[in-house]
This record gives sequence, C-alpha cells and structure tokens, in this order.
Amino acid sequence: MKSLIRPGVSLFVLLTVVTGVVYPLAVTGVARVTFADQAAGSLIVKDGKPIGSKLIGQNFSDPKYFWGRPSATSPMPYNAANSGGSNLGPLNPALVDAVKGRVEALRAADPGNNAAVPVDLVTASASGFDPHISVAAAQYQVARVARVRGIGQDVLQTLISQNTEGRLFGLLGEARVNVLGLNLALDQALRH
Repeated sequence: MKSLIRPGVSLFVLLTVVTGVVYPLAVTGVARVTFADQAAGSLIVKDGKPIGSKLIGQNFSDPKYFWGRPSATSPMPYNAANSGGSNLGPLNPALVDAVKGRVEALRAADPGNNAAVPVDLVTASASGFDPHISVAAAQYQVARVARVRGIGQDVLQTLISQNTEGRLFGLLGEARVNVLGLNLALDQALRH
C-alpha cells in the first residue's frame, strides 16, 4: 500500500503545480503579450482615471447621451459581477411586456421619431452587458440627442461614423458602435 501512496501523492502535487500554477501563468503571460489591451480589461482612461471598459456596457439613461442595449443583470444594470441574460423565451409574456415598456420609453424620450425601433435597443444581449449597439440603433437616437444637446444632426452622424467598428475580419458579424466610446467622443466634440 505504501508503494502506491507515495507515487500517487507525488503525481497529485506535480499535476497541481503544472495545472494550477505553471499553465495559468503561461496562459496569462501569452495573453498579456499578444492581447495586452484585452488582458488588462480594455480600460478607457480619462484624466488618468479609468472610467469604463470597451468590453462592458454602461447604463446611460440621460436623453443627451446615446443609450445602449438594455441589461438583464441584477440587482443593477450592467453589473459585471452578474453576467447573464434573462433566459426569457420570445413568447414569454414577461419578455413581451419588457420590450413593450422599452419601446414606450424610447417613444416618450423622442415623441417625433416614428421610425421602427431597432431590436437591440429593446432586447438584452446574452451576457447582459454588451457595450455595442448596431449602427441603426445609433442612427435611431440621432434626432433625440441633437435636440437635447442643441447641435446639428450632421455632427452626430460624423461621430457615429468615426466610432463605428467594422465586421470582425471584414466578414463576421455586423458593423457596431461602442456606446461609451461614442458618448465620450460626443462630450469631447462639444467641449471644443
């Protein structure tokens, strides 16, 4: 029996060190070298302070800003410690009611806008804190933001174009706009 315990304990310790220490450090090192920004959280820094991340949405509800996708996280929106969707199916009455409420809120914030509401402005992403919206969702909000800020829509159209990220590798997904980046660019443009 003793002849089996020693090799078993030795193997256990060796595998613990390899899989619990060496491998995670190697993966972290490779990530920090090859994807330095993402490995560090893709933080957006303003005046020397981190104010957000390019990877995590933030709650914008003031009409002078572009709004992102709704968040399904709890107990507060965009809670990065509680990633997850609502898990409500398309026929679930709770989801239908939530979407209707979100459409009504968008219509109330911009009563003159009769365009179709882009789906990403009324439905949460699977993670619950997607930082991006579609170009159509940004375009939908131009009239409201221009009216509240007292600026021309052409300024906002330019900012949207400048903050639009293309398809991944030119093939995958759709063009998208990072809401935090767009709102920071908006504030910066109006400061000058």
